[in-house]
Amino acid sequence: MAASAHVSRIRSLYKRILVLHRFLPIHLRALGDQYVKEEFRRHKQAAPEEAKSFLAEWENYKDTLQTQVLESAGRQSGGVMFGADLPEEKLSQFQNEQIGQLYELMLESTKPNKQFDIHEDSR
Repeated sequence: MAASAHVSRIRSLYKRILVLHRFLPIHLRALGDQYVKEEFRRHKQAAPEEAKSFLAEWENYKDTLQTQVLESAGRQSGGVMFGADLPEEKLSQFQNEQIGQLYELMLESTKPNKQFDIHEDSR
């Protein structure tokens, strides 16, 4: 029974993140959705200790994004910033592969010609 509760918790977190991504600018939503799907798939068979850390970080992400979405809903004008600064002590705990992923995400999210050519439906 504990395994099914764990799976349910992971699915719920995954779905909640994708719902929150609907409030992001379209290019960030596409980038975020792709990244979340890849990361959850990659950690499907993670060791228990790694899974615990993985879930804690994604819970933090969900909480931060949820707060930012709610704050942006209360504002009349645009100019909402999503994201958070990454403390140096946390960055120092990253593996080389994680730093590479973070760098690629930064490049993709800040370049003028986005990888995704997605247009919002104006209906």
